[in-house]
Amino acid sequence: MRRRAAAVLALALCAARPAVAEPPRLSLPLDCDYGRTCVIEDYVDTDPGPGHRDHACGLKSRDDHRGTDFMLPSFEAMAAGVNVLAAAPGMVAATRDGMDDTPVTPETRAAIEGRECGNAVRVDHGDGWQTLYCHLKRGSVSVRQGERVATGDVLGQVGLSGLTNAPHVHLGVLRDGEIVDPFHPDDITQCGQETDGGLWQDPPGYARAGLFTAGFSTAVPGLDAVQSGAARVQETTADQPLVLYGHVFYARPGDRLSLTAQGPEREIFRHELTLDDPSVQLFRAFGRKAPAAGWPAGAYRGYVRLMRGDTLLAVRHADITVTP
Repeated sequence: MRRRAAAVLALALCAARPAVAEPPRLSLPLDCDYGRTCVIEDYVDTDPGPGHRDHACGLKSRDDHRGTDFMLPSFEAMAAGVNVLAAAPGMVAATRDGMDDTPVTPETRAAIEGRECGNAVRVDHGDGWQTLYCHLKRGSVSVRQGERVATGDVLGQVGLSGLTNAPHVHLGVLRDGEIVDPFHPDDITQCGQETDGGLWQDPPGYARAGLFTAGFSTAVPGLDAVQSGAARVQETTADQPLVLYGHVFYARPGDRLSLTAQGPEREIFRHELTLDDPSVQLFRAFGRKAPAAGWPAGAYRGYVRLMRGDTLLAVRHADITVTP
């Protein structure tokens, strides 16, 4: 069955369930200021077919995505340490640690098969309810099987283990082994209906606008190339321009897009623009020509952030390697 929790969420069941009759009431699963130092990038997929949609009938999901992804704004935030918290009281049913914090690649994907959740903690809340916390930092898991936890207790830290390429915690909510959307717990196949916050004590704010992707290129690309992925360049030479682009959907007039890029030695550019008359989807790009001596060889990382006032709506990153 499509919604049956599969290997991506699997940690062996064990330990007795505490007797709790009511569904858990959820708090944020990480120690962050929502909309400033964390944001939801992807929600549970409510589309039963091959497409995807979130609980509000928007685009913020992926086909068959089985949880809610709370994203950090940068790898630097992950390195500084952000705690993953128990979203509700319960008993630790299982843990896993020891997997490296390494972005997944086509070459490494087979090696993590069956462990896509990465370093993880699963908490049992009784009456068939469980929460699962994926992609924790190696060595950070701070609870043990059989231990009781209260709402807000530290379980570990946000990492980069398992099937991910960006620092976030994947919160899975299950009832009797089936995936539940915490924003719409009664029917995972429906969207756009009012639910009084679902399972959340204080529901995280939802914005329709977001980012499809970000990428580096060596020239300002066209929209078709951005949409198809043909614009993305992952390796270039020292004499080529470096251009960062972001692909936006459902922005409002006045939303701001920032594009920043950092090289091995320093920040190479920082650019912010206001979207005065955005369409359903658009892209914006900014870059620099190579200096006379060429770009220093090494890894470069760019961030594209979509803001509404002081609120972070979405963030995406891109990487490129400059060869000598």
